[in-house]
Amino acid sequence: MIDNITRRDSGMAYFADESVTAQQLVAKKCIRKYNQMMPFDLEGLKCLDEAGIKHSGSLYFEPPFHYEYGTHIQVGDNFYANAFCVMLDVGKITIGDNVFFGPSVSVYTAGHPIHPVSRRSMYEYGIPVEIGNDVWVGGNSVILPGVKIGNNVVIGAGSVVTKNIPDNVIAAGNPCKVIRKITEEDRKFYFKDKVFDDEIWDKVKNTK
Repeated sequence: MIDNITRRDSGMAYFADESVTAQQLVAKKCIRKYNQMMPFDLEGLKCLDEAGIKHSGSLYFEPPFHYEYGTHIQVGDNFYANAFCVMLDVGKITIGDNVFFGPSVSVYTAGHPIHPVSRRSMYEYGIPVEIGNDVWVGGNSVILPGVKIGNNVVIGAGSVVTKNIPDNVIAAGNPCKVIRKITEEDRKFYFKDKVFDDEIWDKVKNTK
């Protein structure tokens, strides 16, 4: 017989029994502590370490932040999430370097069966989500179970990402769809048709 923690971590249907809820209780205590910290307090980073979030050292979640376990989250270097980020990390959430989240971004790996009788059984699942390097996810976006977002992607605010998104594109909408490619021509603009002034452009063009 396969235990429910193994089932959960293998992407199988599982039941949230006492062994599962015990892990959630530890996680909830850590995140409550984090959300009571002052912004940018180094003690906050210790809370994230305590929660078991794997990271490369430079990350920040503007409180309040919510996760299910913490131990199923892996974040690259230079990560920032604005307030009200939700990560339902039943399945693994893997995020690359230089990723920014607007406010109220949610990443869902968790879900329930569609059929009402199957759902009533209280069995659920967690399917991993992957987000590449240099991704900006606009505020109030939702990323659903099983989605992979490529590198150098912008997800427009308010999007619901139901399917994989390739590299180097702007995508938006509900459901989220590719709008266009991001090209070298985009580099000189900081917003729509507004170009960087000469002083800033010197810095931007030399950014690696």
